[in-house]
Amino acid sequence: MQSLKSIGGIVLGVALVVGYFSVFTVDETEKALMFRLGEIQRADYEPGLHFKMPFVNNVRKFDARVQTLDAEPERYLTGELKNLIVDAFVKWRVSDVREYYTTVGGDPVRANARLNENIKDGLRSEFGRRTIQDVVSGERSQIMDILSEEANNYAASLGIEVLEVRLKRVDLPPNVSESVFQRMVAERERVARDIRASGDEASERIRADADRQRTVLVAEARRDGEELRGEGEAEAAGIFAQAAEQDPEFFSFIRSLRAYDRAFRGEDDVLVLTPDSDFFRYLEDPTGGNGGD
Repeated sequence: MQSLKSIGGIVLGVALVVGYFSVFTVDETEKALMFRLGEIQRADYEPGLHFKMPFVNNVRKFDARVQTLDAEPERYLTGELKNLIVDAFVKWRVSDVREYYTTVGGDPVRANARLNENIKDGLRSEFGRRTIQDVVSGERSQIMDILSEEANNYAASLGIEVLEVRLKRVDLPPNVSESVFQRMVAERERVARDIRASGDEASERIRADADRQRTVLVAEARRDGEELRGEGEAEAAGIFAQAAEQDPEFFSFIRSLRAYDRAFRGEDDVLVLTPDSDFFRYLEDPTGGNGGD
């Protein structure tokens, strides 16, 4: 009885070991290959639980998630023989795991190296037929579309699919960038000087026109003032003359009073006249010498 239990335990242990080596799982982020004695037997596994023959078949799994090729920036010549520093990256993933294993051994580093050479050739070709102005003015998206299509055609032979090729940065070399920057600064300063000169010219023109208008306005105001003053004085003289005609004696008396007022403004005023002067006519005789009339 004891021996039967031992044999049963051994059989159960063997069954568990065989069962353990007979099943495997494929995750959603993986692709799997089944080998039999080193030869690929199957490559179309869906995510889930699968079976294999223990000790005869072995399974290798590969990362099926999106991979990134982010190479170092490279220097490329444009169609006008100008250097540009281009920094690009590529997004790819495994599409045919059998081909992927056959061509690059399922190694993403080797796949990146092969794909990187193809991308460099494409960049060299595309930038070589364009000028800096073309790249800057809007053909960058066109370049990325062309590179994505060409890289995907090449990548199919490696069992991978290129999702996108993107240009992160397209710059001039540092020494050229500094020179371009200095030229830009000089150009902006020239434009600023032109604008300041135009402003100064306009300012002087406006100031001169304002001075001219001020001079004209002042002269016209003075002219109008003199005309009004002359008209007023003429009207006053006319009124004065009419008043004098109505009563010449009274008018003469008023003029004498005004003369007295002007002559004796201060305490120290001294006036030397002869006694028979007309100045004293109304002081000696209130009627001005016409009392008998």
